[in-house]
Amino acid sequence: MARRIAIVGAGYAGLACAVELADAGYHVEVFEASRTLGGRARGVDWEGMTVDNGMHILVGAYRETLRLMQKVGADRTALRQKTLHLEFPGHVKVAALRLPAPLHLAWALLTAQGLNWKEKIAAIRFMQALKKARFRLPRDITAKQLIANQPPALRRFLWEPLCLAALNTPVKIASAQVFLNVLRDSLAADRAASDFLLPTVDFSRLFPEPAARFIEARGGQVHRSRRIHSLDELSGFDHRVLAVAPYHLPALAPQIPLPEFVWQPIATIYLQYPEAVRLSFPMLGMASGHGQWVFDRGQLVGQHGLLAVVISGAGAWQTLSHEALGQAIHREITVLLPNLPSPHKTWVIEEKRATFACTPNLSRPATATADPGLWLAGDYVAGDYPATLEGTVRSGIAAARAILGQS
Repeated sequence: MARRIAIVGAGYAGLACAVELADAGYHVEVFEASRTLGGRARGVDWEGMTVDNGMHILVGAYRETLRLMQKVGADRTALRQKTLHLEFPGHVKVAALRLPAPLHLAWALLTAQGLNWKEKIAAIRFMQALKKARFRLPRDITAKQLIANQPPALRRFLWEPLCLAALNTPVKIASAQVFLNVLRDSLAADRAASDFLLPTVDFSRLFPEPAARFIEARGGQVHRSRRIHSLDELSGFDHRVLAVAPYHLPALAPQIPLPEFVWQPIATIYLQYPEAVRLSFPMLGMASGHGQWVFDRGQLVGQHGLLAVVISGAGAWQTLSHEALGQAIHREITVLLPNLPSPHKTWVIEEKRATFACTPNLSRPATATADPGLWLAGDYVAGDYPATLEGTVRSGIAAARAILGQS
């Protein structure tokens, strides 16, 4: 039985694969170019604080991520569980109660603030129609086409923000089918599936560090600051899993064909205010300007006065310098928090190739390659989900199961 596995990349995909294989008794070695684990969801140092290279949230539908967190002994209290709460202050607020599905969603829509009855009924009928069609389209279209007949308020404050947050792709070019996959497993599933799970630790500590300890406790190794330049360096292994971003693949395995991905950016803007500054909820929507969501790091991780604003997808914000963007975001936050003083300091983290553009009928590569001992894992690999943490974890699990299936 093949038992020696090399995994290149210690992001969520690579570590998910490694955990499953180590748990099955295989000798696993993970090679990570950075000293920090987590890939594109990792902790970074900023002037004595640990923040994240990008703000992410989990939802209850992330079943595989939660399962692996439990397996490796990750602290479940590192996720603060909140029922569905989408709020754009002064415009729309949709909040669910802990009711059985589908009553939780019906209640949230029927009691939504800022929507009239016509809009509420339209949202409910839309979800009912999707459920009747089993969240499948006869052919993939854009998300903009999918929601075209919804009232403007629903498009602006519900469907468009959800789509952009999940797919990191503007609705005018985003895949409607992939968006429906997300809605199917979150809003249309059991009540807990739509819960927000807000991390109270950085993303390296959330899963990657516990995963590394789990692997090493079972005889495996996690090599930090160890860049692999060629597959020849891994010739002694029975299987090799490439869990790196696709733009790193040509240097490692130029024989693997890849589609011409179009990349979408994500920016996270950190602004440090006096410690007394606080949002009304840990995560709020921003109705105008460049910013889309603002997070209160004080309520989440105890970094009081630190706000983090996320911008998903390409947009006019990319024409601004980081200094100008930080100033613009501060002005946008003052709409939510009047009389807000200027921040003590600001930091912009821009991931220019954060995710692939999740467009209709996009052909994504399979887990298996032409080489029976070479596998792919990552958020870009074929699957139901867009480039989310859950999609990333599932890709790692799929690679592990494919290897186990050959043994």
